[in-house]
Amino acid sequence: MRNADERDVASGGGGASARPMLAKDRGGFIDRHDLWTEAQYAAAAQMRRVIDELGIEMVRFGFVDQHGIVRGKTIARSAVAAAMRSGLTAPSSLLLKDTSGKSVYPVFAADTGVGVAGFAGAGDIVLVPDPSSFRVVPWAQRTGWVLCDVRFPDGSAVPFCTRGLLRDQLGALAGRGYGMTVGAELEFHVFRAAEATLTGDRVGRPGAPGAPAPVGPTTPGAQLLHEEALDGLDPLVQALYTGLTSLDLPLRSIELEFGPSQLELTMEAADAATTADAVVVCRTAVRQIARRHGFHATFMSRPQGAETASTGWHLHQSLTDLRTGRSVFVPDTADAGPLSATGRAYLEGLLRHAAAAAAFTTPTVNGYKRYQSHSLAPDRVAWGVDNKGAMVRAVGGPGDPATRLENRSGEPAANPYLYIAAQALSGLDGITHDLELRPPTTNPYAAAAPPLPRSLGEAVAALEADEVFRAALGDVVVDWYAHLKRTEYERYLLHVSDWEQREYFGLF
Repeated sequence: MRNADERDVASGGGGASARPMLAKDRGGFIDRHDLWTEAQYAAAAQMRRVIDELGIEMVRFGFVDQHGIVRGKTIARSAVAAAMRSGLTAPSSLLLKDTSGKSVYPVFAADTGVGVAGFAGAGDIVLVPDPSSFRVVPWAQRTGWVLCDVRFPDGSAVPFCTRGLLRDQLGALAGRGYGMTVGAELEFHVFRAAEATLTGDRVGRPGAPGAPAPVGPTTPGAQLLHEEALDGLDPLVQALYTGLTSLDLPLRSIELEFGPSQLELTMEAADAATTADAVVVCRTAVRQIARRHGFHATFMSRPQGAETASTGWHLHQSLTDLRTGRSVFVPDTADAGPLSATGRAYLEGLLRHAAAAAAFTTPTVNGYKRYQSHSLAPDRVAWGVDNKGAMVRAVGGPGDPATRLENRSGEPAANPYLYIAAQALSGLDGITHDLELRPPTTNPYAAAAPPLPRSLGEAVAALEADEVFRAALGDVVVDWYAHLKRTEYERYLLHVSDWEQREYFGLF
């Protein structure tokens, strides 16, 4: 059967491939370096049809940087075809910046010190669109959106492409016969925007962001799942539902959380790479839709004014046998406990490497202020059977195909590709070495369990010392990421906070 997206032989299609063979489509960066699969060429043809049929005038080409932030360009319709053939260039220095936009490497030097060639002089990288990720943006007129990977101009892989890093770890799992399924529960805060204009005090510079946007609360808090409080935000809830489902995101629920101004979105589980893309799209959509309705949505874990309940990202995960499609976490017998032998080894891997993984699951200074006892957030490295105070919650058991692990340590600001990759490589190490699972906890905040890192600095040190992460990601990637996060943390330590001013200024 011929592919529906093939061109006729007379049109240069050859009749054997979904790849475009017209002269104008040959020899571009993507074709020259063989960067797309047959499925991506077919998706590109579908994308062209949608752009024509819907009258799309602009397409956003974006890649996800080391911090999980989408960076990119908006391309006019007349230039989209060329961008789909040869990608778009962007400064490589974007991959060498901390969260404030400050370059933490000498980006104009011949040797930037990053450990890999290709970054000298802040030269270009190439954004390679993935047409299978194309979406029509429902809240912006005649606008499309496509996610990209990044490559060097010679076609070689950029080792810091976070989408690529996840693919590598999923490939390692696949090499052992496993597929990874991931579900996401994303908590976030929504405040009422106090002003619509950008005031002068909010303008910052690299290393010194401007003042935060002034906001007001939207819900009083302390009433988990209170229906009337959520109904008070119904115009926003309706807009979020319409926007997220129009993006084909696997939205499962929109819920009122315990804290003031706090909501939660849950999405149905899917292939790990698909879920990672969905989280990127979801977070961007929530913020942009909220802004258009007079709200400020943030995935910062513990913003001021919401200290009673921080937000987390609960990541549900399981492995399937690629041959049979069955979950390998489901135990064979009723007396085997909640997990199979493979599931137990995988879980111990998560626990064994939890401190190093924290640099990816909780990559901000603010996120570590969430690790507090008796707060529905973990503060120790422990697991429990359906225990929501533990770092990892085991759900399911014999006969339950939905048997899975829920890591509750992550923050919603985490880069989804790095968060999931950290889980995959930690769990695979547990399977590879058949690690023996420690006993479950029934008191997750007890002092006996080792604590999670208390700061971003501690987590970075643990990452630097973890040989399994170095072997899986490579020294270049670990040292690059650790340097970015360490300089971010050190910049925080140099800041004189409001707490210090109140505590000492009048006392001494």
